[in-house]
Amino acid sequence: MSTLYDKLGGQPAIEQIVDELHKRIAIDSLLNPIFAGTDMVKQRNHLVAFLSQIFEGPKQYAGRPMDKTHAGMNLQQPHFDAIAKLLSESMAVRGESPEDTTAALERVSNFKGAILNK
Repeated sequence: MSTLYDKLGGQPAIEQIVDELHKRIAIDSLLNPIFAGTDMVKQRNHLVAFLSQIFEGPKQYAGRPMDKTHAGMNLQQPHFDAIAKLLSESMAVRGESPEDTTAALERVSNFKGAILNK
């Protein structure tokens, strides 16, 4: 059985999903301020590596743990929900199946406690 990473199309697909996600974040009034002043090239690379890894692709994420990365940001459930919605939309743009999108969101949701520091 192939991994979620493989089902999505590997590295090129993850990069396209993240690029679409960043476009959507840039125009989202709730999320855009969180990323103000962020080096988005560096953030993109970290997110591509992180998603690749949690989708059972290459173990290439070398960033800080999610709780450390998001410490002090005061992120709340609406922020997490907004990212999840935009990620789902970004995957739909690529034509990913509802099943693969659900699987991806479940894997991201496994990190919700760390991201929200709760």
